[in-house]
Amino acid sequence: MAHPLQSIMMEHDGKSAETRHLRPGEVSTGTTIMAVAFDGGVVLGADSRVSTGTYVANRTSDKIAQLHDRIWCCRSGSAADTQALTDYVKHYLGQLAVETGRVPTVKIAAHLMRRLCYENKDMLMAGVIVAGWDPVDGGSVYNIPLGGTCIKMPFAIGGSGSTYIYGLVDSDFRDGMGKEEALALVKMSVSHAMARDGGSGGIIRTLTVTEEQNVREYIPGDKLPFGP
Repeated sequence: MAHPLQSIMMEHDGKSAETRHLRPGEVSTGTTIMAVAFDGGVVLGADSRVSTGTYVANRTSDKIAQLHDRIWCCRSGSAADTQALTDYVKHYLGQLAVETGRVPTVKIAAHLMRRLCYENKDMLMAGVIVAGWDPVDGGSVYNIPLGGTCIKMPFAIGGSGSTYIYGLVDSDFRDGMGKEEALALVKMSVSHAMARDGGSGGIIRTLTVTEEQNVREYIPGDKLPFGP
């Protein structure tokens, strides 16, 4: 008779809690994502590892997707699910901008994403952060975890690596941060998560969104602010 622990291990076939519910051939972004609002915009950041079980399917994935001119989304969970969701929201926001003649707000984008996630929550595995700048609210961040809740927050972290950095971010974040401070916090936090979490790794991609522009940066794996 098999030991109970051995039976559980055989049932899960060595897969993590995040990957055992994936469909055959589906890959997980088993990841670290983050967004921080600052006075005048937001900074988004993510690692670049996409995994399926213990196999790294893509080392340099881009988990920061554009939804509109100044609205972006960080993706975690199933790569296929989150790519489909961002395509839908991007399409709807484009239509809305044409019909109304106005730039859509981050809040509208977040609630579109929330509705799609909530109404299809039994079929999706998607945790996303919607963030950006708009003329109404300036820089804003909305966290949409598994299940489709939508919460406006001064900062948001998500993915499997976020577990390791809650204390770090709570300690170092403060209201009224400047752009450079927010960018440094994102880089440091994501690099700490990558050092601890097996599902996170590769390079760090960051995006700074302001009224004037979107600025992308990346940090190679051998130049991370923190590492083992």
